[in-house]
Amino acid sequence: MTALAIDVEGLTKRFSGRTVVDNVSLKVPEGEVWGFLGPNGSGKTTTIRMLCGLLKPDGGSGTCLGLDIVSEAEAIKRQVGYMTQRFSFYEDLTVKENLDFVARLYALPDRRKQVEVTMERVGLAPRRNQLAGSLSGGWKQRLALAACMMHTPKLLLLDEPTAGVDPQARREFWEQIHALARDGVTVLVSTHYMDEAERCDRIAYIAYGKLLAIGTVEEVVAGARLSTWIATGPGRNDVALRLAGVPGIATAVFGPSLHVSSTDAEALRRAIEPYRNDPRLTWREAQPSLEDVFIHLIESATAARGKAA
Repeated sequence: MTALAIDVEGLTKRFSGRTVVDNVSLKVPEGEVWGFLGPNGSGKTTTIRMLCGLLKPDGGSGTCLGLDIVSEAEAIKRQVGYMTQRFSFYEDLTVKENLDFVARLYALPDRRKQVEVTMERVGLAPRRNQLAGSLSGGWKQRLALAACMMHTPKLLLLDEPTAGVDPQARREFWEQIHALARDGVTVLVSTHYMDEAERCDRIAYIAYGKLLAIGTVEEVVAGARLSTWIATGPGRNDVALRLAGVPGIATAVFGPSLHVSSTDAEALRRAIEPYRNDPRLTWREAQPSLEDVFIHLIESATAARGKAA
């Protein structure tokens, strides 16, 4: 069997009595790229910080790179690469100076050579003397990635690394990620983008601190057991308003189309029946998309949370 880079059970974290990560378990094989998805405030960042040794869990146990996440947290910090949501380097230093600083922190041997090799690897060499503060979002992202991989970690934990960067920069970033994976690096990356989720070997979806789905994209979509209908036409927004709040029915407008989904195919048909003859709309049954599944998961989780309250 493939060894596990991440092997944790029942991770739980509370702040001021509020549970923000609730019994999360992950088993990530070495060399795979995993997407970690969920809405803002779902517990993704807190989970990642527990995995890399920055936060002590209030419950649960496990290992990262074979190291205990509680008793060997300091060793984990030195052996993983963690990329935070926000750019956290010195904007008044050049690219090269920032990487040299990181190399000093890790006490890397032959650090000047290591800095040059890292810049070449991620395409930063032509910008070595540019101030970090003057870089675009995409180039800042490359600098942050370069810094967290300088010490050649076998596990990268990337927290929404492509937020706010342009599509071309996102594509180039993912090319770098898959190149690292081919070299045996394991990657756990949180993201809001569906196209990025589909680039991952497996995905894990979390909401309100609870892990709701895990597996390949195909497994997650199939496991949701959703039926989906799509309505196209100028009346879509009216139907979306009328169906909003109907128990068990999830709706989302994507440009000219309205997606309506449910795990109960018959209930779904009854819900949309009054609008099937609207001349402004064209209806068709469709395979649910990953985004349809995520909308269903978060709406179901929100409804369950409301009932529990």
